[in-house]
Amino acid sequence: QLQASGGGLVQAGSSLRLSCAASGRSLNTYATGWFRQAPGKEREFVAGIGWIGTTTDVADSVKGRFTISRDNTKNTVYLQMSSLKPEDTAVYLCASQKYGMGTSRATDYAYWGQGTQVTVSS
Repeated sequence: QLQASGGGLVQAGSSLRLSCAASGRSLNTYATGWFRQAPGKEREFVAGIGWIGTTTDVADSVKGRFTISRDNTKNTVYLQMSSLKPEDTAVYLCASQKYGMGTSRATDYAYWGQGTQVTVSS
């Protein structure tokens, strides 16, 4: 089971760090991806990290502002978000796939957690 946390209401320009924690299994052998979905919009890839941890991918819309990382000792994947913009407002979800590469395709991920709301005010 995956649980995303760390969302909140912040002002534009602020930073937040989201966490994706796994229970019941180790994330060490799983790729993890972050996706987001705003009201009325399709789910959008944000960032992904491969199971080895050295391969990462970040969407162009957040490149230079968001960073994905993992701490295997805590069985957690993080999404560090900085310079937040109102258009980053969405529910952020994490997903995992065993031995995956952290790709941008939602269909590559078998396990999904509940999301955490991020709201950025202008």
